[in-house]
Amino acid sequence: MNRHIFVLFLSIFYLTAKAQEGKSAFDFLNLPISSHINALGGNNISIIEEDVSVIQHNPALLGPEMNLQLNLNYMRYVAGINLAGATFAKAAGERGAWAAAIQYAGYGSMKQVEANGVITGTFSPKDMSISGFYAHDITDRLRGGIQAKFLYSSYEQYTSLALAIDLGINYYNPDNQLSLSIAFKNLGGQLKKYNENRDKMPWDIQLGLSKTLDHAPFRFSITAQHLSRWKLPYTAPTTGEYNSSEDEIKEKGNFATDLFRHLVFGIDYIPSRNLYIALGYNYKYRSDMQTYGRNFLSGFTVGAGIKVKMFGIGASLAQQHVGGTTFMFNLTTNISQFIQH
Repeated sequence: MNRHIFVLFLSIFYLTAKAQEGKSAFDFLNLPISSHINALGGNNISIIEEDVSVIQHNPALLGPEMNLQLNLNYMRYVAGINLAGATFAKAAGERGAWAAAIQYAGYGSMKQVEANGVITGTFSPKDMSISGFYAHDITDRLRGGIQAKFLYSSYEQYTSLALAIDLGINYYNPDNQLSLSIAFKNLGGQLKKYNENRDKMPWDIQLGLSKTLDHAPFRFSITAQHLSRWKLPYTAPTTGEYNSSEDEIKEKGNFATDLFRHLVFGIDYIPSRNLYIALGYNYKYRSDMQTYGRNFLSGFTVGAGIKVKMFGIGASLAQQHVGGTTFMFNLTTNISQFIQH
């Protein structure tokens, strides 16, 4: 068994290394799945919740306490893009759990145009992922998790297949309600290329911290993302330096600007187990929209969730792109409650 696991990891890291030679594909993997996490700035790998949707952001957040949970998610993104999916979890003994998930991203209908400008039809580009999860309690306070993802992408006549994994570790101390996490995301590579060029995966290393105050119903979170590189590019067509090799434009920022583009801040107000109100700030969202024109709310995210009888409902708003505000909705339930009734 150990030998097989070792061979699997070698294969995945080989694909990851080879993938770095090209450009990034499957960027839809960077979009939030959990409405709660979307409200906390769009990324969080450390909040402890009995909400199975959070495991999509860190597999180490999966646990037996999520037994028989089912989550449905939907996001209305910019430019008519729709994302939807489902996640289901099942306990595996007292210290482990497994889960399965499917995610779909549809980019609407686009015109198929030849080089001479003649419209020959339409096509509907799409991305899809099918995932399996497993997590296990290493100690009473330390949990590890893995997510394996099979990816499919179709853009007109171009299709691609890929395999990726996420690895996560979470430390949680219930006495002082402190949670610390590290996650390695999207390690892997293409099994089938779109064309003769190999595209890299949007792999990332992330750190997260969440702390609930002892005598007040507030939880603060900070997430460090994109730790594999210090200078983060962004597409801003009228400022900065053009980098033709990556078709990106790099921001001329100082140390503080570069630092805050890596950080996501979130705060929860949790007056009871059945209600939360969340606010987040993502400076990268704001700076990415700098050239296009931003407003006071650029970079801020907000959302709320409530439990009503057998259902948990969450909704959030975020301006992740200058093209408009994105809306996300989650519905969570526990199948065992229907069986009991």
